[in-house]
Amino acid sequence: QVQLVESGGGLVQAGDSLRLSCAASGRTFSSYVMGWFRQAPGKEREFLAAINWSNGNTNYADSVKGRFTISRDNAKNTVYLQMNNLKPEDTAVYSCAARLARATTYGYWGQGTQVTVSS
Repeated sequence: QVQLVESGGGLVQAGDSLRLSCAASGRTFSSYVMGWFRQAPGKEREFLAAINWSNGNTNYADSVKGRFTISRDNAKNTVYLQMNNLKPEDTAVYSCAARLARATTYGYWGQGTQVTVSS
């Protein structure tokens, strides 16, 4: 059974950095793409970044390009989201998700971790 567990959220001030982690278990993820999403109160879920576990290719939403970096540690089966220069509008619940590389939708989701950025 696939399990994704996020950690690393918290309360920070504008301009600070945070690194979120997503520990993946339950299968071999070499054929998967891992993604990070966020959802703020009253807003739709927003795609942030994705990484192909096999070749390391990444892509980002324009809204976070240059501030957020997605990476993976194969040995730890963990995906990270490094977030720099955080802004109050980055406040949201951040979730990681997994999909097969050939699929178009994410089938596995973590429970999410809260990130709150104060001004």
